Formats: sequence, C-alpha cells, structure tokens
Amino acid sequence: MVILTLLLPPLAVAIRYGIASSEFLINLLLTLLGWLPGVIHGFWVQSKTT
Repeated sequence: MVILTLLLPPLAVAIRYGIASSEFLINLLLTLLGWLPGVIHGFWVQSKTT
C-alpha cells in the first residue's frame, strides 16, 4: 500500500474508502494541484484508524 500511495495516491485512497467517499475526492483534488500534497494526504488517510 505504501508504494501505491507514493505512485498513485487517489487509487490507494479509493481502495480503502471507495470512489464515492469525500476522502477520495479531497485526495484527487490535492493530487491534481500537486503530487506532493496528494501523497501527504494519502499517507495521512492510510494512517487513520476506522
């Protein structure tokens, strides 16, 4: 999951929360604005406990 988060942050978030989640949409927007914000958010989302 770490490698996937580094390469494609929105996909890693979508696998965990689904495409229709707000986490995915936020991560997609951050990744489109810049790769690094998307990666940071991706790791933050992956570290959250559900």
